[in-house]
Amino acid sequence: MRAFGGLLLVVLIAQAPGVGLGAEDALEAEVRALAGELRCPVCQNLSVADSPSEMAKQMRDLIRERLREGDRSEAIRAYLVERYGEWILLVPPARGFSLLAWLVPFVGLGGGLTAGVLLLRRWVKRSPATLPGVDGVDPTYLARVRQEVEERKWT
Repeated sequence: MRAFGGLLLVVLIAQAPGVGLGAEDALEAEVRALAGELRCPVCQNLSVADSPSEMAKQMRDLIRERLREGDRSEAIRAYLVERYGEWILLVPPARGFSLLAWLVPFVGLGGGLTAGVLLLRRWVKRSPATLPGVDGVDPTYLARVRQEVEERKWT
C-alpha cells in the first residue's frame, strides 16, 4: 500500500504543469492551445496551429513572444480579435448574432421532436370509429364482396 502511495505521488508530480515538462515545452503547449482556437487568415479552413502558411507561422511566433513577455491568453486573443475581427475565432462567442447560430439547431431539434411526439400520440389515439371502415365503403362493392364470400363458403 505504501508503494502505491509513492507511485501515485510520482505520477501526480510528473503531471503537474511545468514539472514533467520543461518550461519551453509548457510554453509550446500553451502556444499550440491558443493557436488551435484561431482561424488562419490564409487557409481559412485550418487553425493557426495546423496551417502550414507563412502567415500562420508568424502568428504562432507572435503568440509565443507575447506569452514569453507575460501576456495572458485572453489578452493575446483580444489583441488578435481587435486586429482581425471576431472572424479570426474558430468558435464564435455565444453572444449577439452568434448566439442565434448556437441556439437555432437546438430550437429546431426540440421543435421537431415535439411535433413528432404530438403526431405519434395523435396517430396512436385514433379510435376505430374514426378510422375508415365498413361505413366508408361503397354499398354495391360491399354487397358484391359479401356475395362472393358466401359463394366460396360452400365450394
